[in-house]
Parts: sequence; C-alpha cells; structure tokens
Amino acid sequence: MAFPGINEQMDVIKRGTVEVLPEDELVKKLERSLKTNKPLIIKQGFDPTAPDIHLGHTVGIRKLRHFQELGHQVVVIIGDYTAMVGDPSEKNTTRPRLTHEEVMEHAKTYQEQFFKILDKEKTIIRYNGEWFAKLNFAEIMELASKFTVARMLERDDFAKRYAAQQPISIHEFFYPLMQGYDSVMIEADVELGATEQKFNLVIGRNIQREYGQEPQVILTLPVLEGLDGKQRMSKSIGNYIGIDEPPKEIYGKAMSIPDDLIYRYFELVTDVDQAELNKIHKQLQDPSINPRDVKKYLSRTLVRMYYDQDAARQAEKEFENIFVKKDLPDEIPEIPVTENKIRISDLLVQTNTAESKGQARRLIQGGAVSIDGNKINDPFYEVEIRNGQILKVGKRKFVKLVQ
Repeated sequence: MAFPGINEQMDVIKRGTVEVLPEDELVKKLERSLKTNKPLIIKQGFDPTAPDIHLGHTVGIRKLRHFQELGHQVVVIIGDYTAMVGDPSEKNTTRPRLTHEEVMEHAKTYQEQFFKILDKEKTIIRYNGEWFAKLNFAEIMELASKFTVARMLERDDFAKRYAAQQPISIHEFFYPLMQGYDSVMIEADVELGATEQKFNLVIGRNIQREYGQEPQVILTLPVLEGLDGKQRMSKSIGNYIGIDEPPKEIYGKAMSIPDDLIYRYFELVTDVDQAELNKIHKQLQDPSINPRDVKKYLSRTLVRMYYDQDAARQAEKEFENIFVKKDLPDEIPEIPVTENKIRISDLLVQTNTAESKGQARRLIQGGAVSIDGNKINDPFYEVEIRNGQILKVGKRKFVKLVQ
C-alpha cells in the first residue's frame, strides 16, 4: 500500500475535525506507518440504542471513510454491551437500560447502513460483547481499579448531577472504562468521537497505558445540529434526517434546515471535495445568489449519495410540485379505512401518519393536519370518510383514504 505524504494525510484528516490530540503523536504514528508500510488502526464505537443511522452519525462514519481512502484500517465497534449501560455524556439522569435483544435488533440495521458509506472490504466490524461477555469478576475488578471516583467526578455531567444530589448509578462509571477497554482489545492507534465524547476518549488513552499499550490519538468531531438549527440531531427529538428514509423525505427535510447550516452540512455530511466546498462558501457569501438554490443542491446531493441521481431529480420535482406549484405528489399511498366516521386523532394513528394519539393531538393542535385542503385543529373532530380524500400531515406526508 502506497500511503499519501504526511501533509496530504493531515489535510484530509483535519477537514471538519475540532481537535486532534495530541497532533504531534498522530504525525509520529503516520511517519511510522509510512516507514513500515503498515496501516494505522482507526476506531469508532457506535451504540445501537435506536434502529436507524441519521446524518448526525455520518459525521464520524465519513471521517472513517477518509481514513480508508488514505489506506488505513477501520475497525467499527458495535457496542452491544456498552449500549446496555448507556453513555452518560451530556445526560442529567441515568439512561433507561436496554435489553441485549433490543440492542442486537438495532445492530442489524446499523451493519447494513454503515456500508452505504464505508468500504465493506476495508472495514472490520467487532461487537464488544466478544470480550465483555468473557470477563470474569476478577478481570472486571482489575478494569475498575484503573480509574478513581475523584477522576470520574471531574467529568462535567457527573459533577453537575453529584452537586445537584441527583442519582448516579455505579454502572454508569463503567461506560468510559468499557469504551477504553475496547481500544485495548483492538490496539487502536486513533479513536474518533463527537466533542461530547472527549472525556471517554481521554480515558481510553489512560486505560491503554495501564495495559501497557501506546495510547491512541484522539480526533473530536462536531456535533451536527438538527433541522431546528439548535439542538443536536436526534431521532427522539424528531429533528433528524435518516439515511434510510425515502428520497422525498431526505430532500424535503434538507430543504427545511436554516440557511446558516447549509455550509456546515456540506462540509460534515456530504462527499463534495474541497474545491467544491470553496465554491459553495463563495456562493453563500454572494448576495446575488439565493441561499435556497444552494440548499436545493445540498438536498440533491444527499439524495444522490444514498440513492442515485434519478432519485434526486425526482425528489426535487416532487418538492417543487408540492411546495412551489402547490400540487399533490405524483404518488400518494392509499390506505383503506373501514369506518364511515372516525375521530381525526384516531385516523392519524390508523394511517401511521402519527406514532401515537399524543403525537396526533400535538400535530392537529399545531395546525399540521388537513383533509382535502381543509385544516383541522380540533383533535376530537369526527371525520366523515369519503373515498379518495387526501389526508395531509405536516409538510410532506400525504395519504389517500379509500373505502
């Protein structure tokens, strides 16, 4: 394998990163890699606490892809055991614990979705249950002895909870130790993580030293804001773009992000090169160019990346029909309704346009629901069902009611 030069590698590695710690150690590792013609081991862990990967997750996955293109070995850790603990980063309460069965079900979709970005032939997938399931209690005690409670309480989220007399479960202290032990087991040279993961990543360096290994270098990556432009992208908040969503959903959601996030999305979650990024940056500074046109390019790019160019064009055409020409989509799913009369909140749940009656009520009261263009604001409104009625929920969900 012929690796690129150090400067070229560092330029690629540092694109979109927040910190490289310590940078001089990474340079030394790259120099040794060049000299020995041996790739570095690049690690990132993912806890499958939800079934789908969204664009926020892809910030790290895309950086892993950069390392693959530079010739290094990527090892993805699926945290089937750490997910049962739950990462306490930026949490003010103990996370609900998941069962191993729930975690493994989610992990199936993660594996499929990773390879929409990563090169399957150059990726090693490991489950940390491979080693944690085999540790005996003496070995667990040995791991626990590598760090002190005082150091754990230096962590900002733990310190705040302790000061506020909010409960901290002992098992939460194990999370960063387990993440560090993952690095020991694969002898990681570099670990990636979001900025909020910095404490865990630093502990990984310490744990590797304790087990007689050269410590990993840390790359921290930005946390991607969601569609609201404020909170981090999260499925639980509903401000996310899933990479497995239909093309029209990806396109429409991307068109809804605030203008000041356009460049950030291009930089962190698309495959455009640096020259194209520079061009986009200039366009966004040009008052004669409407940011909406640049956002349309972003939306097309995202659909093209996870589907193809034809899907991107079709998604844009449908978006224009609905939101510019105010037409209906070309294809609207038909859902049978057997009742002649049904409460609107029940109708939303029955047609899967709302996940629960509570969400249905919020959508209705927020003015997001209409039938044949007539807005409905009363969650107790009784709908008289007629064949062919169009139910619209939010900006992008359309359903044709059939009897």
